[in-house]
Amino acid sequence: MFRRSPAAALLLSCALQAGAQTEPVQNVVVTATRDPVDKSYRKMLRGMDRFARQGATLAPGATLRFRLLPRLTRTRMEGIVLKVVGETVTLPVPVAADNSFTLERDERAWREDAALVANRRTTSMTWRADVRSPGVPAGMRRLGDLRLECRVGMEAGLVSNNAHLFAWLADLLTDPDRVCTAPDGNYLFFTERPVFAVTLRAGERSAVLPLRYLYAGGSQSPGELRYCDCQVLLDHSYYAPLWDAAWPDDTLLSFEYMDDPAPPDAPSAPGIAPGQNRDQVRAVLGAGTEIAFDNGMQAWLYPPTGGKARPGKPEYLVLFGTDGRVLKSRMRAP
Repeated sequence: MFRRSPAAALLLSCALQAGAQTEPVQNVVVTATRDPVDKSYRKMLRGMDRFARQGATLAPGATLRFRLLPRLTRTRMEGIVLKVVGETVTLPVPVAADNSFTLERDERAWREDAALVANRRTTSMTWRADVRSPGVPAGMRRLGDLRLECRVGMEAGLVSNNAHLFAWLADLLTDPDRVCTAPDGNYLFFTERPVFAVTLRAGERSAVLPLRYLYAGGSQSPGELRYCDCQVLLDHSYYAPLWDAAWPDDTLLSFEYMDDPAPPDAPSAPGIAPGQNRDQVRAVLGAGTEIAFDNGMQAWLYPPTGGKARPGKPEYLVLFGTDGRVLKSRMRAP
C-alpha cells in the first residue's frame, strides 16, 4: 500500500529548495562564491560511487548522466553553463543539447570541497540522475534503472531541503535507503511529455499504476507547489514502485501521454465522454481532486486524494483541455 503522512508527502515528494523563488529568473555570473544550495562536488562524486557499487546489480551495463530540468515557467534552458568551482580550481562542465552532463574526478576540486554551479538561479532548475540500460525499447523505462537513479540522486544530494524549516526531517529526506526502499519514500520521476497513464510490464504480468502515483500524488496545494521541484513539471511527474520486490528490476514502464489517443482497450470512466464540460462530469462522478497544470489543462482524480478508501472499487482519471472540456478519461480496475 502506498501511504504517506501529510508532512512526508510534501517533503519526500518534492526536492525542496532553500526558500521560495518570487523574483524574475535571470542569468547570474558564475563566481567562486558558494551558494548553500549549489550542488556539492563531493556529494555528486559519492552519487557516482553509489552507481559504481550497485550498477552491476540493479542496472548491468547502464550509463550514468546527470540532467537539468526546468522548475519555473520562466526558466531558460538554452545556453546553460556549468562549472565546478573551488578555492583555487575552476573546471568547465560540458552540457549536452538535452541539458545532461557527466562529471570528471579531480583531486583538487575534491580537497577544496568545490561546488557545481550554473549560470541560472538555483531555485529555477531541478537536478536528476539519469541511468539508462542498453536494450530498453525507445520511450520506455526500466525499473532497475529508476531504482538506481533514486539511490544515486539521493546520495548526490540532488534532492535538497530547507534546513531552517525542515531540519527535523533531514535524515529521512537524505538517506537513500530510506527514501528509495520504503513504500512512503516518494522520489519523483519525470516523463518527456505530460503523462496520462503508466503501465508496468514484467513477462506476462502487467498493471496500470494507481492514479495516486501520478502528479505528485495529487497532494500539492497551490501554496505547497512552490516548494516542489515538480513545480512546472507537475503534469510530467510520477512515482514508481521502487520498494515493491514483486516487480523485478527488468520490469518495463510504458507511458500514455496526454496528447496520445486513448488506446482502444483502455476503459474510460463510466458516463464520461470527450467534449463534456466540468459541470457535466461533476454531475456524474461528484467532486474529485482537481489538479491544475501550468499549461491550463486539468486532471480530476477519483476517489479524491485524502478521501475514504474504497476497497475493490475502481479509480477514475478525467483529463480536461484548456477549454474546460473532457479530452479523455481512464478507469483503473482495483
